[in-house]
Amino acid sequence: MKKMQIPEDSVKRLCRYLRNLRYLIKEGVETISSEELAQDIYVSAAQVRKDLSYFGDFGTRGVGYSVRNLTAEIEEILGLNRKWSLALVGAGRLGSALLNYRGFEQLGFQFSVVFDNNPDKIGKKVGGVKVEDYSELETIIEKERIKIAVITVPGAAAQEVTDRLVKAGIKAIMNFSPRYLNVPADVSVKAVDIAMEVGNLTYYLVHR
Repeated sequence: MKKMQIPEDSVKRLCRYLRNLRYLIKEGVETISSEELAQDIYVSAAQVRKDLSYFGDFGTRGVGYSVRNLTAEIEEILGLNRKWSLALVGAGRLGSALLNYRGFEQLGFQFSVVFDNNPDKIGKKVGGVKVEDYSELETIIEKERIKIAVITVPGAAAQEVTDRLVKAGIKAIMNFSPRYLNVPADVSVKAVDIAMEVGNLTYYLVHR
């Protein structure tokens, strides 16, 4: 049977639903309707129901969704019902900022290792994580069985870093470099270009 292709925007919205649901749990909310969930994240109730329908039937007509049950279901769908180890390549300013950001831990992600080729950084700790020699990348990633990597290196080095990560067994890459990466079909890449995101904002400023 051919695997259903889920729209990327629906997957993104699942993350938004999850963030809101976790907040509702802290607030002691037990049930929520699709209308209420939609209002909280500024989409339509029909969109909420459609997004969730790709994965199953989670609500009860006339009652809504159990906040705790729906949270658990979305966590399982997104693979966030377990802990994930991350490898980071590039211990510069951006890499250091990511290592010190606690938001990753809240979602179950933990930086297990960081690589750099700067002798002044190797052996030191950044955000509580020891900086390893970049030359040891394959050995350490294979040993630790890490599947997700974050790249914060200059564009000129990004593809070479990616090739080594893929060779070591990495299957998902978050790319903060300005270069588009060439990877095999079984490797997922998410490009994060902060400058381009700001550029998207300026479009709406000039076209209001």
